[in-house]
Amino acid sequence: MSRLDAIFFDIDDTLFPTTEFAQRARWNAVKAMISAGLDLPEERVYRELCEVISEFTSNYGNHYDHLLKRLGTDALRDVNPALVIAAGVMAYHDTKFNEIAPFDDVAPLLIDLRETDVIVGIITHGWTVKQAEKLLRLKLLPHLDRQAIYISEQVGISKPNPKLYLHALDAHGLAPERTMYVGDSPSHDVLPAKSVGMMTAWSSRAARTTLAETGLEADHTIANFEQLRIVLRQHYEVGV
Repeated sequence: MSRLDAIFFDIDDTLFPTTEFAQRARWNAVKAMISAGLDLPEERVYRELCEVISEFTSNYGNHYDHLLKRLGTDALRDVNPALVIAAGVMAYHDTKFNEIAPFDDVAPLLIDLRETDVIVGIITHGWTVKQAEKLLRLKLLPHLDRQAIYISEQVGISKPNPKLYLHALDAHGLAPERTMYVGDSPSHDVLPAKSVGMMTAWSSRAARTTLAETGLEADHTIANFEQLRIVLRQHYEVGV
């Protein structure tokens, strides 16, 4: 039976349903903009907003400005566009601040892992402030080793570059075969972690791409963190 010295987790769609949450926040923003005076069907505005985000990435700061440019001034009913934009921004952030939450089984497992001698960390892709903010708003930071949090922008290495995973291993003097990575993306989580020799657990519940679609294999497939708990007990002697 193998032993584990560390477990690293992805954040988005692994610790919380990022994709579902973002969709809900965008719908709330669209509804707020229409309430503020944007005279168009919700479905059309939502589709256009998603297209703007896809083209300019989710980290861009002026989605709603571009959205109104694309929808045209006739849709504003003589309302100051700044008010419509502000309504969308406020509704999005209200959702972000008030509704973000991890999957129900995440915190209990992390709490139990912290009672073991296993390092519990994060390897995530994204902007430093945004990813750090997610951990704080999810209230998961107390259950993590704070020196074992690696964010791609902060490290200067982006997923799926295996060097990001090697950086975390080297920083803690970890053997890859005694370290597990848990993530939802076959190409950005499973493949690079396996390529450096880490044990991998693919989290399927919020994954947008399946392992079967990519032809990749993980050491373990889990539908939730209760299944991960069983894997850790049965295969790695982790007492959780």
